[in-house]
Amino acid sequence: MKIMSNEQLVVTYRDAVKSGKEKEWIKILKDEIKRRGLRPFKNR
Repeated sequence: MKIMSNEQLVVTYRDAVKSGKEKEWIKILKDEIKRRGLRPFKNR
């Protein structure tokens, strides 16, 4: 995976979830978000 800032990572994850395609990519992004301790959605 290419190096992304925290903001880029969250935006890419939101777009991937919204499109619903590429389940493996969503999983990779989600794992990276958890590793960095980010919250991709405000109220979840």
